[in-house]
Amino acid sequence: MKNSVDAENYSKIYKQQLRIIEKRLAKLLVGKEPESLYKPCDYILQAGGKRLRPFLVLISAKASSGNYNQVYNAALAVEILHNFTLVHDDIMDNSMMRRGRATLHNKYDLSTAILAGDSLIALAYQNLFKDSKDDAKKIFATFTQGVVEVCEGQSYDKEFELRKSVSIPEYKKMIYKKTAALTEMCCSIGAQIAGADHVRLKALKNYGKNLGMAFQIHDDLLDITAKQHEFGKMIGSDLIEGKKTYLFLRALEKAKGLDKKAFLKVIDRKGIKQNEVLKYKELYFKLGVVQDAEREIVKYTKLALENLTAIKNKEAREIMNWLANYLTYRNK
Repeated sequence: MKNSVDAENYSKIYKQQLRIIEKRLAKLLVGKEPESLYKPCDYILQAGGKRLRPFLVLISAKASSGNYNQVYNAALAVEILHNFTLVHDDIMDNSMMRRGRATLHNKYDLSTAILAGDSLIALAYQNLFKDSKDDAKKIFATFTQGVVEVCEGQSYDKEFELRKSVSIPEYKKMIYKKTAALTEMCCSIGAQIAGADHVRLKALKNYGKNLGMAFQIHDDLLDITAKQHEFGKMIGSDLIEGKKTYLFLRALEKAKGLDKKAFLKVIDRKGIKQNEVLKYKELYFKLGVVQDAEREIVKYTKLALENLTAIKNKEAREIMNWLANYLTYRNK
């Protein structure tokens, strides 16, 4: 990144495109019936968020000598897909809050949330179809594989909660499927619609994959280090739910004596109480696993950035550079 002026300019471009995505999402379900189905769908789509995935579609198209207008519907499709995963993820985790608001099943009921999630995946395909003209079969195959990977990743995540032993390589396989495969797919979809050649397509997919890995480990880190009002959900929820995150698994590797027993107790009890979060946060810092996570985030961010040498469009390349660094140092 050249200087703060460039960073500010790229931030403005990102926010400008996010506003366009927000406006399109707001119009998506206007007037659709039955209201009992589409009002809950609209509720989850209007919950905000970073809209990282649609932006990856947009910027990958630009990096492939295309333009944003070619892929707005595809960008909506991946955001709708992402929200579909969140609805069902929240049901499986029995989460009460998402992005500072009640989760869909908490605001309405379980049946409504399941049906809304099912409807969202259909809406995602409807929107993708609008931008998939020349190579629709390949684009739909890429998108569908992304859906398959996310479901497999979620299944591993739930399986790991029941297992007493999970390795860090197994964890990384899980977050690849649950998170990084989707960011990889977003870059691939944008590049394919814009007609990217093999070299750029591969580079953009690798960028998206590694960015997704860094993003998920950062999410694990923020779950314990973020501020409640900024994060939008309960701090320490991963520990409370007994999730085996990078920090937890790394702590289990490094801990000895009473500290080791404390982490084994989390596995036996399948989580901790809310009033124990501070104790485990202090243990994470004591064992240096917060710093370990930070190093992993930087490692994957660098791996993502190495692929930008294949991107000829200077503005797209620099925006993607800015985006990776922005996500690395975010606080929510």
